[in-house]
Amino acid sequence: MLNETILKLRQNRDFMSQVMAWERLPARAASEVAFDDDWPDSIITAVNSRNIHSLYTHQVDALNAIRQYENVIIATATASGKSICYTVPVLTDLWQRPLGRALYLFPTKALAQDQLAETRDTISGGALPINANTYDGDTPQSQRRTVRTSPGIIISNPDMLHASILPSHPKWRDFFQNLRFIVLDEVHVYRGVFGSHVANVLRRLIRICEFYGSTPQFICCSATIANPKEHAERLLERPFTLIDESQNGAPRGEKQFILYNPPIIDEQLGLRGSSVLAARDAAITFLAEDIQTVVFARARQTVELLLNYLQDDLAYAGYAETAVAGYRGGYLPLERRNIEQGLRNGEIRGVVATNALELGIDIGQLDAAVITGYPGSIASVWQQSGRAGRNKGQSIAIMVASNNPLDQYICNHPRYLFGQAPESALTNPDNLQILVKHLLCAAFELPFQPQESFGSFDAVDEVLNVLAEEGQLHQSGQQYHYIGDGSPTAQFSLRTSGDDTVVIQSREGERQVVIGEADLASVPVMLYEGAIYMHQAMTYLVEMLDWNGRIAYVTPTDVDYYTRANMSSTIRELRPYAEQAANGVMHHHGEVTVVSQATNFRKIKRYTHETLGYGNIDLPEMSLETDGYWLVFSEALTEELYDAGILLRPIDYGPNWQLQRQKVLERDEYQCQTCGAESREGAPLHVHHIRPFREFDYIPGVNENYLEANKTQNLITLCPSCHRRAEAGQQARSALGGFSYVIRNLAPLFLMCDPSDIEVLGESRNPITKAPTIVVYERISAGVGFSEKLFDIHQELLNAALELVNSCRCRDGCP
Repeated sequence: MLNETILKLRQNRDFMSQVMAWERLPARAASEVAFDDDWPDSIITAVNSRNIHSLYTHQVDALNAIRQYENVIIATATASGKSICYTVPVLTDLWQRPLGRALYLFPTKALAQDQLAETRDTISGGALPINANTYDGDTPQSQRRTVRTSPGIIISNPDMLHASILPSHPKWRDFFQNLRFIVLDEVHVYRGVFGSHVANVLRRLIRICEFYGSTPQFICCSATIANPKEHAERLLERPFTLIDESQNGAPRGEKQFILYNPPIIDEQLGLRGSSVLAARDAAITFLAEDIQTVVFARARQTVELLLNYLQDDLAYAGYAETAVAGYRGGYLPLERRNIEQGLRNGEIRGVVATNALELGIDIGQLDAAVITGYPGSIASVWQQSGRAGRNKGQSIAIMVASNNPLDQYICNHPRYLFGQAPESALTNPDNLQILVKHLLCAAFELPFQPQESFGSFDAVDEVLNVLAEEGQLHQSGQQYHYIGDGSPTAQFSLRTSGDDTVVIQSREGERQVVIGEADLASVPVMLYEGAIYMHQAMTYLVEMLDWNGRIAYVTPTDVDYYTRANMSSTIRELRPYAEQAANGVMHHHGEVTVVSQATNFRKIKRYTHETLGYGNIDLPEMSLETDGYWLVFSEALTEELYDAGILLRPIDYGPNWQLQRQKVLERDEYQCQTCGAESREGAPLHVHHIRPFREFDYIPGVNENYLEANKTQNLITLCPSCHRRAEAGQQARSALGGFSYVIRNLAPLFLMCDPSDIEVLGESRNPITKAPTIVVYERISAGVGFSEKLFDIHQELLNAALELVNSCRCRDGCP
């Protein structure tokens, strides 16, 4: 049916009028060779039991390199059989050495469980005398001793390695003495702050292995990023042999990739139709023809909304038997396993997911993928589209653009997507604030010897001496010992989000049933009292939130609306450590306090998206104490930019402004007329000109045009967040906003961090500095040193920004 559906799309004029690009990626035949006779018969039998009777050429290249005791990184497309590259040599080695061990590390428990099932099936198919077990937070205490003392394969994650295995290494003596292979899958995930932490955990792992006399071989797998070999070598500080897409011998069916831009619905504002509704229509087109489909969305609420729409539409059209499920963080593990199984066996015909399904969880190979909005990177686009496509069959992927400027840029410049390589993965394991935490952990695990290095970081003695002076280490007999209480691993998480979660309990008659969980940072926008929480397209009313007890109590309810919270974030304090002036700009680095608070919520009708009502949210502020780097424009420079028209002068609204403003606030009963928010401390209400004040050309002392501009019918009361949105709809990005955006995109390249590790805010008049100000702050509590680095390379950063803007080919500014 897929071929017929594609033909219908091509013949649909309305659809084709909004298609910005339609790329055909040609099919590729398999390049296969028979199994080498050197592999043991029992191993070949085990692999044959998985319906694999020959090897692709890239698998052969990888296996040959592993046989030569090389560390290998395999970076080929989705569903190219990367797991065979480590399954065959690991099982062969363990079959030949019954006491041997192997460690598989996956970034999530879901991937670990998936790999456990696949590994056990392969072992069973060959009747191999090899154990395979997971060791993670879900492993019962009663089974942990058996798991760590049994020869074979242990499947875990970096968090468990960090917090449990390495600090307790004496209990794992046999494991480390006999460790032959370490497999790291999905290594492209280990980037930014998380990747920098993981790189240091791996330094500690290698140090423990050396202590017990083992030198394990590393096998890594990655998505198709720009720098897989460099990234693996940065993570593990070992030379690697690269097996990349150019060697990929796996077959690929023909794929059609469509870039679709919803039609304009407001010519004056240039607003386009909802990407969510357009994605729904695309998915229905495939599901109605029983084409198994995955739909990707960026936000959890969007997943649930799309799932609800699809189930309603399919039922209305008479396809009630078509099973469509959701898949996102917050679902319970058993629920996710059942969904994965349903996708593999075909019982579930459609799934709406966050990027959780980008990773290599086995969900079979679907026929169609719908991507709701640009997911933030070219690598993610190809990971998500790669979820559709059987080895030899045709597949289709549609990316539906949103109103976001970057989405619209891609629609106008499709070569950005189809003609560029995926992005690089960046890490900085020598970041001092991250490194020090792991040096303390390593000293707890084994005392440091004089002149001992820590991976490629050589200046260990210098740091250890400082830690000894601070009383965190004790120097005895030239060794450095950790002297704190308990393991220092308990004091920090590898992931910036932390481990604090809220349990969601549903009232089912007289019983309370746990239906999901949410991280604490998501609670103010998902689980406030009065919120509609959606789970597998079912709606629940949040009746009570026990903030301190970390429990949300919900009740099933049947409503035709959903809720959306308004969050306001402000920089409350800037406390500089250092400052320096140059060229009319004072740049600083120091402490930053960022306060976020959910203020109110809207009730939004499904499908029409009209506002039905409002409610207030009564939750505490969430304060982030972190580090920042900020630029403050001098008065002289600001005046120069005003005169040049680059910055707009503060507006003089005329002598009657305060009187008119007060009239409007009273008329609107001190409530935002968009979201219903009321005035509160820290978030005063604004009065907004519906037709921009500047259009009236008021000149003090020359005319009285302010009288017309300030008429009450041209004024409306808005909260700060709604005011920002209203102004954004009236004008292009300001020069200051553009400058902030350039810094936002350049800084990660200099810091070797993930873009999500930092945030940037540009204000034409910052309430603290009283001047045009750009603040870059770290999204990690207490910071990890990024701000100081930006302060140190201030001029280099600005030079790079100037070069980037000068080389941009867009004539009138770009997103």
